[in-house]
Amino acid sequence: MSAHKFSIISSKIKTKQELERILAIQKFKSNKIVFSNGCFDIIHRGHIEYLAKASDFGNITIIGLNSDESVRRLKGENRPVQDEKTRALILAALSFIDYVIIFEEDTPYKLIEFIKPDFLVKGADYKPEEIVGYDILQKYGGQVKTIELIKGHSTTNIINKI
Repeated sequence: MSAHKFSIISSKIKTKQELERILAIQKFKSNKIVFSNGCFDIIHRGHIEYLAKASDFGNITIIGLNSDESVRRLKGENRPVQDEKTRALILAALSFIDYVIIFEEDTPYKLIEFIKPDFLVKGADYKPEEIVGYDILQKYGGQVKTIELIKGHSTTNIINKI
């Protein structure tokens, strides 16, 4: 990979301050913002299909990525398998992901409040009203969407095979 392409991928990983300016521009242009989040510890087919379908809901797709410390609290001391910088780069390398932002909390609630996406997307293993941020989107008319997950494709399944 050329240094130029790598710098393009790296530039998709944003801080909250950088994202604030981008969001203002995108909302001014009336672009629809899609947000999803997760640990994305070992990217697999299920992630790819889910994220590609999620990105179809809008013009700009932002992924909130749990920090290493957040993943440890949620998944246990042996996780994540890959560090947050690696996970962020892999997500940023996907053509249908526009921006990645790492968050420290256990849930993306504050991040959703900050981004105010038009679409909040999660797997259909959740009911929309159980999804973190549902109440936020209800206040301003955003939509919560769920996408069916591909059975048998999960990071835990991959780890258990090893």
